[in-house]
Amino acid sequence: MFSKDETESIHSRERQVRICTLFVCTERMENYKKSKVVEHPCPLPFSNLPSDIIEMKVKEGSKIRNLMGYAIGKMEPDAVKQIIFSGSGKGVSKTITCVEIMKRRIKGLHQITKLLFKQVEEIWEPIVPEAGLDTLTVKRNVPAICVLLSKDALDVNEPGYQAPGCFDTLWIQALKEESQFQKKRRQSGRGGPSRRTGYESSKSEVTKKLKNGAKLPGADVSKQRKSAGTDASKLPMIEHLDQK
Repeated sequence: MFSKDETESIHSRERQVRICTLFVCTERMENYKKSKVVEHPCPLPFSNLPSDIIEMKVKEGSKIRNLMGYAIGKMEPDAVKQIIFSGSGKGVSKTITCVEIMKRRIKGLHQITKLLFKQVEEIWEPIVPEAGLDTLTVKRNVPAICVLLSKDALDVNEPGYQAPGCFDTLWIQALKEESQFQKKRRQSGRGGPSRRTGYESSKSEVTKKLKNGAKLPGADVSKQRKSAGTDASKLPMIEHLDQK
């Protein structure tokens, strides 16, 4: 959880982003083009880290196979004890995927997860320089995630700590809840057997009535056509219920 000062700082940044966005919109962005994006590095939110720790920076276009091949190759030897996965923006989900793959390949890893914001600057230049428009700098705060994986035990009181193997319990519970939801959905009869059963029962009742000689609507179609005195082809077709 964020402290009171951190929360106020986040709200202040969000207000700055909204003001900047409003300013950009009023300047008619169709006259601009994005020329450059600058990502400001943020310090790692972990303490007492070794100087040579490996940080896997996951991008939106990163290949998971390449990332995991390098990371697992570094973590399998006993000499390397810790590794960090970090990602921001659209790379957050891919970062989490890499972490879960690593935890399944190397058992017994302790985990600490930190959420933060990363500042990104976008440089917008006018399409027509002769129009007299100024270059715009748009600052955005992008959500980011940093995950520390360690073979050695970590501080269990640290916010974001996750013990080895606890994800399996959470995953099993999620599967149970999903199976119960699917079972309730099947029992509700949305496109399921209950509607088909009702149709079959109504069809069997119509068949029994026909066998007992009961007349159903549309049975005297020929008499209706003769009494109408019109061409039979112009009369509407009436189908029997048992033919549907």
